[in-house]
Amino acid sequence: MTYSFMSPPNAGRFVLSNATLPAVAVEGFNAPANEGLVRADIIIENGLVSAILPAGSAPQEFAKSDLRQGMVWPCFADVHTLLDKGHIWGRSSNPDGTFMGALQAVGADREAYWSADDVRKRMEFSLRSAYAHGTSLIRTHLDSASPQHRISFDVFSEMRESWKDKITLQAVALFPMDDMVDEAYFADLVAVVRNSGSLIGGVTKMGPNLAWQLDTLLHAAALNGLDVDLHVDETDDPGAETLKAIAEAVLRNRFTGKVTAGHCCSLARQDDGIAERTVELVAKAGISIVSLPMCNAYLQDRHPNRTPRWRGVTLFKELAAAGVATAVASDNTRDPFYAYGDLDAVEVFREAVRILHLDHPLDTAARVVTTSPADIVGHSDMGRIGAGRPADLVLFSARRWSEFLSRPQSNRVVLRRGKVIDRSLPDYRELDSVVGA
Repeated sequence: MTYSFMSPPNAGRFVLSNATLPAVAVEGFNAPANEGLVRADIIIENGLVSAILPAGSAPQEFAKSDLRQGMVWPCFADVHTLLDKGHIWGRSSNPDGTFMGALQAVGADREAYWSADDVRKRMEFSLRSAYAHGTSLIRTHLDSASPQHRISFDVFSEMRESWKDKITLQAVALFPMDDMVDEAYFADLVAVVRNSGSLIGGVTKMGPNLAWQLDTLLHAAALNGLDVDLHVDETDDPGAETLKAIAEAVLRNRFTGKVTAGHCCSLARQDDGIAERTVELVAKAGISIVSLPMCNAYLQDRHPNRTPRWRGVTLFKELAAAGVATAVASDNTRDPFYAYGDLDAVEVFREAVRILHLDHPLDTAARVVTTSPADIVGHSDMGRIGAGRPADLVLFSARRWSEFLSRPQSNRVVLRRGKVIDRSLPDYRELDSVVGA
């Protein structure tokens, strides 16, 4: 029996035949590639991928869904989000679109509104959106100024449990590192992070206490078995070199946990020699870098009545060429730091290709929202298609890169454990009770 692209069979055993896959996200299958894309039949049995075979070679006894060369991707990994901030734009916008305006608006909104019920409703809305778009792995940073850290981490723990069969969730404590001078607060924050199985983070900035802050943070992380994920140099100031300081601190402290740095915008504003030495240090220290192209392009170099002079993003290609693990992610959604977004990894990928020039060639570009972010956050079992892995897949009618990148792919089909999910997105009206109409 043959099925159309839009109706994969909800059967125990079937084949997605005549599919096009991004080779960089496929395990155990070798075939001639064209721009990093390979043709294959994917056999699915009891919710798992049981085999990947050359196109047209699957056994005839299987029910078949002929994709007519449509693309099949693994479900996405979005490893730098802010689920606790999401969707507050309606009640706390950022009229001038600047970074400082965003800081002030979010701070005021948090003080006024961020009860457990408020955070829970907005976080749930975001997760429903991400799930419908085809994401299966999310890391979120949570604003952790006292006493918000206890409220938000409690809500996050609830969400992680209730969503465990749909999205794998991780959390990072995001806080101003100047607050570490309050020893009681920092000890409590570390305990909350440790007890919830999360990561320690923070916002770095240049200053006389930076080395002490980094050493203290890494010492606490090592003592408590925590990995680290930091907001770094989110500015166009070429004098902002906290990424370099982080790499030096990791090496100085012989820290063996995983360290991830997000943003790192100022690296692209520095002289080539300075930037190259920092990239070398980052590679030596084993730090991973996550770029947030949509949010950084939105915030950086924004001035009234003036066209921006740069794209706001880090030296993504240079870091990758040096052997640094790199990925892209959503960052903020519909809040004062980014007025738009829907936690759609396809949108993130399309914009990253444009902003970061990940094309020409596009051979391995798919890695930035699949294998690379999954590896960075310690889930090399996700973000890829392989025999024995869950059939968590996203199906597209697009056959080639030009087709994929020219439309939003809103007609995609998402399979979880081999079954088609309901891709209905939540209505923004559902948030009226917390953010207003």
